[in-house]
Amino acid sequence: MKKDIHPEYREVLFHDISVDEYFLINSTLKTDKTKEWEGKEYPYYAVEVSSSSHPFYTGKQKIIDTGGRVQKFEERFGKKK
Repeated sequence: MKKDIHPEYREVLFHDISVDEYFLINSTLKTDKTKEWEGKEYPYYAVEVSSSSHPFYTGKQKIIDTGGRVQKFEERFGKKK
C-alpha cells in the first residue's frame, strides 16, 4: 500500500441520541469530539437515527422531527382532522 493516502481507520463511538444507545464501530470518520466509554477514550459522533431507532428495524412507527418539518407542513396545508 502507498503511504499517506489512506484515511485513519480506528474505533469510533457512535451515540444514537433518540434512544440513548452507544455503538463502538471501526470507521474512518473524522471528528474532534472524544468521550470516555467503558474506561477508554474514543472519538465520539452523535447520530439521530440508527438501527436501534429506525422504524424499519424496530417495527415501530415514530416521527423524528428535528427541523420542525411536520409543523411547517401543518402550518402550510393545515392539520387534517
